[in-house]
Order: sequence, then structure tokens, then C-alpha cells
Amino acid sequence: MKKQSEHRHPPLYKSFAYAFAGIFACLKKERNIKIHLFMALMVTIFGFILKISVTEWCICLVLFGLIISLEMVNTALEAVVDLVTSEKRPLAGYAKDTAAGAVLAASIFAAAVGLIIFVPKLLAFAMDLFS
Repeated sequence: MKKQSEHRHPPLYKSFAYAFAGIFACLKKERNIKIHLFMALMVTIFGFILKISVTEWCICLVLFGLIISLEMVNTALEAVVDLVTSEKRPLAGYAKDTAAGAVLAASIFAAAVGLIIFVPKLLAFAMDLFS
């Protein structure tokens, strides 16, 4: 039996290549990640228009990363469950539903944070526009 220190890892550049391949595969195949990226693009556009602060940008970027990462983990979990079984099994459904629920919960909270950041700025922008 090999010691852990003897276990060979792929070169670092290959690890990054595998990770990027996973990101691009998810972007190509998954509808929901495209929706999340579209929303991130809209937030970015409105962030520039409404001149959100550096702190608000950091909050938005963390939330973008959280949602996109959770969506990829959800996709990976669904793929593993589908690999293990093709029959309808309660635990398989529970795992898939819970992972999807994690993405939904994070998205709802991100939307709430977005409202807190953007509604006051939109109101101020509208007041400036019409005054």
C-alpha cells in the first residue's frame, strides 16, 4: 500500500485544465447556469449605471461566485446520482432535490441582497432623471 506522500497527483496545469473543462462543459450543457450568468450580467450592467460602491461590488461578486459554484456542484451531484442509478429511488431524489434547493435558497437570498443594494439607487436615479 502506498503512503499518501507517494500518491502521484497530475501536474498543477492539468488540474487547472480539468477544472476549466468542467466549467466550460457546465456552461455548454446546463440551462440554469446560463440563467444565473445572464442575471450576473444584468447586475453588472446596472452596477455600472448606478455606480455601486466597492463594497457593494464585492458583495455582488461573492454572490455571483456562490450561485455559480452551487449550480456547478448541483450539476455534478445530479450527474453522479444519475451514474449510480437510473431507477426512481427516494434517496436519489432527496439528494438531487436538496442540491437544487441549495441553489434556490442562495438565489433567493442573493435576490434579496440585490434589492437592498439596487432599489434605493434605482429610486435615486429615477428622482434625478425626473427632476
